[in-house]
Amino acid sequence: MMTSVRRLLISLSLLAIPLAWGCGSPALQDPKNQEQGVSEQVEPTELALPALPTSPDLPRAPSGAHYPLFPANPDQLAQLLSEIELSIRNPDVSSEAIPPLAHQQQVLYRVLSHRPALANQVRSKLDERWRWVFDRHIAARRSFLAMHRGPASSTLPAWRIQTPAPPDQLLKAYRSASASTGIEWEILAAVNLVETGMGRIDGISVANAQGPMQFLPTTWTEPGIGRGGDIRDPWDAIHAAARYLVRRGGLQDIRKGLWGYNNSDHYGRAVVHYADLLKRDLLAYRGLYHWQIHYASSAGDLWLHEGYNQQQPTNVLEYLRQNPHSRPAG
Repeated sequence: MMTSVRRLLISLSLLAIPLAWGCGSPALQDPKNQEQGVSEQVEPTELALPALPTSPDLPRAPSGAHYPLFPANPDQLAQLLSEIELSIRNPDVSSEAIPPLAHQQQVLYRVLSHRPALANQVRSKLDERWRWVFDRHIAARRSFLAMHRGPASSTLPAWRIQTPAPPDQLLKAYRSASASTGIEWEILAAVNLVETGMGRIDGISVANAQGPMQFLPTTWTEPGIGRGGDIRDPWDAIHAAARYLVRRGGLQDIRKGLWGYNNSDHYGRAVVHYADLLKRDLLAYRGLYHWQIHYASSAGDLWLHEGYNQQQPTNVLEYLRQNPHSRPAG
């Protein structure tokens, strides 16, 4: 049996690191055709990108990025979400512009998932095109929140947050594994996302699950699963995950297969919601790929930026004294 990084499921997000990913990349073409108070605004580019809320006084990660701010006004939130969703799906928007948009996108959905009244207000102000997208994101987050019962952790995990494999390389692996097993590539991408942020988390769970798809070593060595590959290698792990989902009945019922990954109906629903976003529009992958790693702690929803490296569990407050950028402003 596999075990997820449980706390990650209540937490996930990702970092603003530009990658060499051309918007016209063949891998991103549809296979059917090819196979708080905000004191300043970022100036939009000539492509009219969203003006993300910011302030010069915010603490910043080594990359120069800060924790995305959350506007309190429903009209502002709806407009910002709409502009972000449109920009992520616009092939004329460069790959370098996507990471900060994606991080802002995720923080907005994370906060709104905790605030149903405000979420309903924002949804009512969205164009119909984005309501379905909004519903999938909020439902996925709330499914993960429903999995967690008990106090938030006062310590941060002994993880290293690393740069994941390039998006085109991962997409190639998802599609290859899908072609060889019949498991939809969007499901594999969604599992990779919720398990380790598409490989950003380099660490071992409390149940000893390892690698980008979080395999237990005992499961990996089962006949026909790991097949002598490297549990930490994205290509090997993604293909092994597809074989595992087949073994657990995923071709007949993907929810049954996902139950093998995590014995929770909430988990299966969340994975399917993220997969549905990818099925509806492949370019949604540009946003999800850049989501950051967040961690639900006793001090709030903390951003563990790329470069985070703790060899032992670390006290939350002690960590924040040295890394104030990891905490939301306000």
